[in-house]
Amino acid sequence: MASSSGTSDRERQTLPSLDPAQRFEHLSGQVKNTVKDLVSILKGHYQGAETHGDPALIQKTQESENAPEYWKDWRWQVRHAVRDLDTFQQLLGIKFSQEEHEDLQKTIRKFPLSITPYYLSLIDVNDYKNDPIFKQAFPSPKELIVENYELADPLAEDKDSPCDCITHRYPDRVLFLVSNTCAMYCRHCTRKRKVGDRDSIPGRTKILEGIDYIRKHPQIRDVLMSGGDPFMLSDDYLDWILTELRSIPHVEVIRIGSRVPVVLPFRVTDELVAVVKRHHPVWVNTQFNHPKEMTDSARAAVAKLADAGIPLGNQSVLLAGINDCPRIMKELVHQLVKNRIRPYYLYQCDLSEGISHFRTPVSKGIEIMENLIGHTSGFAVPRYVVDAPGGGGKIPVFPNYLLTWSVHKVVLRNYEGMICTYQEPAHYERIFCNGDCGACRLQLNINRADESKVVGVAKLLADYDETTTLIPENTDRMERRHDEAG
Repeated sequence: MASSSGTSDRERQTLPSLDPAQRFEHLSGQVKNTVKDLVSILKGHYQGAETHGDPALIQKTQESENAPEYWKDWRWQVRHAVRDLDTFQQLLGIKFSQEEHEDLQKTIRKFPLSITPYYLSLIDVNDYKNDPIFKQAFPSPKELIVENYELADPLAEDKDSPCDCITHRYPDRVLFLVSNTCAMYCRHCTRKRKVGDRDSIPGRTKILEGIDYIRKHPQIRDVLMSGGDPFMLSDDYLDWILTELRSIPHVEVIRIGSRVPVVLPFRVTDELVAVVKRHHPVWVNTQFNHPKEMTDSARAAVAKLADAGIPLGNQSVLLAGINDCPRIMKELVHQLVKNRIRPYYLYQCDLSEGISHFRTPVSKGIEIMENLIGHTSGFAVPRYVVDAPGGGGKIPVFPNYLLTWSVHKVVLRNYEGMICTYQEPAHYERIFCNGDCGACRLQLNINRADESKVVGVAKLLADYDETTTLIPENTDRMERRHDEAG
């Protein structure tokens, strides 16, 4: 926590040297009190607030247009992130028992606490134990329960890492980890091994190693920047990385995964948006997990990105007790599309250490999809995926709509339960593919027609490949692992 000695000039101008009662009245009068969402700011962050007689809480809403200017300063938000239990209790007026306090301290020693004042302000203090914001941001002793099947690196990202910052799993794209720093530590994070206890930003040497790997592998056309959170980098540093990536001819698309619009929307400044816009095409994927997170401030942040022509997607995580409800998920996707964000993925919670209490059965995800498909617009339906343990990648999971089939018909059912048949063509002139694209009678008016080296199940379907059985040890990804190990 920052001390009062770190108060900025702006804050000193905002809070003149008044006695405690006057200062409380001054701050309280600037903002509009609300019933649902109360902003509680620790008085100790302000000049002169160390006086013991000061009120501990100031109730106000960050959505008010009259909110203090420094509230919307993202650097102020980061400096004043809540990182200890005593501050949390003081801000929200919550008192943990001694036993609860000791158990929570044990959790924080392993998985740190860090919540932005903005995100903290969204917690419903009247029912905080059931609040979706509280559950995502506040530690639980359940995080210390590690099941025998849980893993520090459940997706085997480190095994598929040819250098420190790169994970190369899929043939034509890589994950580029450019930061271990986040605006807030989400309790369900799949990369707890990389964030929280090791806040850091890789230096230029490490970043250049990753860029050099991308440059030397022309099959890479898509780079996903993640971390940590890339938007926690300075504008200049982010601009430098994007410039380096854009200088690589075969990199067609750059994606940025960020939770900043959700937990620190004020970081999406005009300057940051201008940096991203300079390097089109850049896609931004957010992580809204609950409709409550779509506040006025969040809407303003994503609007800036969308207005700059930046395509937006959302990757939600299915979390027990938070969003494992068809009605909640439908409201979330409706909020997303209203704000020009395409629901992209709904993730089954990974097998990371200490998050078993967040996991739902896969059947719950199927139930949610059953309540979305056909019940709302097709573009509002995310793809429900299980990110396979061991590095198998994202596996889509759907309700069963294809019931059975014969040589001439397939039997299908729709979302209502109506069962129908689709007649297969009586005469289909099969196109035999021998891999000779130059002699093909289909019009391949594309530049990237060389698909002679197929991968995975596509290899079993290729007429020109004699493979009849898939052996995972022979995949390109496994060969890369062996090459790096050698």
